[in-house]
Amino acid sequence: MADPGAGSPVTGTVRMYGLLTWTWIRAAAQYPVSMVLLALTTAVVTGLDAAAILLLFAHAPRIAGFAAPEVLFLYGTSALAFGVSDILLGTTERLGHHVRQGTLDAMLVRPVSPLVQIAAEEFSPRRFGKLVPAVLVLAYALAEADVAWTPGRVAAVPAMVLSGTAIFGGLWVLTGAVQFVLIDSHGASKSVTYGGAFLTQYPMTMFARDFVRGVTFVVPLAFVNWMPALYVLDRPDPLGLPDAARFASPAVAVLVCGLGAVAWRAGLRHYRSTGS
Repeated sequence: MADPGAGSPVTGTVRMYGLLTWTWIRAAAQYPVSMVLLALTTAVVTGLDAAAILLLFAHAPRIAGFAAPEVLFLYGTSALAFGVSDILLGTTERLGHHVRQGTLDAMLVRPVSPLVQIAAEEFSPRRFGKLVPAVLVLAYALAEADVAWTPGRVAAVPAMVLSGTAIFGGLWVLTGAVQFVLIDSHGASKSVTYGGAFLTQYPMTMFARDFVRGVTFVVPLAFVNWMPALYVLDRPDPLGLPDAARFASPAVAVLVCGLGAVAWRAGLRHYRSTGS
């Protein structure tokens, strides 16, 4: 039997991740009604954020100077990027639990990366329900937003979703790696990941300038969708950054993913078994 991890390291990692997730999906498919209902419930619960935005616009024509389709565009791109990253890597936040329980030790002796094992853990098709409201809202926003569409702006939309997914993915791994040292930092990690997802659904002009600087230069959440959205929506940057910053999301994504990989490897090197 051929080795499922044969080939390049990246190909082998992707293949093993696919095999592990497919195993969990097949298990969930044994109960199809439950699987569908859970996916629908997830879609409805996730869509409540969009409903909250619409509720705000029922009482005001604009939010921080942005019309409803523009804010929904921010919501759609943020929710889609976060949803995909959560599907792929969201369970890395469970690392602290595995460290406390000693189950990480068992993962380390298996011929599969512990990151892949944790990321694929209890993979459920219901996670895909998170993408439904994001896709629907984004499609509506693209159709209704007052944008002078050019080839550059059209290309910027999938680019910002991909870059945002990579940025959130890097943050999942980075905050997960912190739990090698701070085992009980699960709540703080959520403030960066889930909190960042909520933050990027709204215009940054809603927040104080110093806060916007923090989510631009410290935790670069502004590059998930805000900076490229300024280009797509043809809006001025409240921080007055150079125009080139609007196209920096791919580079920021590479940087964040690189930091996440370094932090994870450093955590593994310094990890000491529980002995259990």
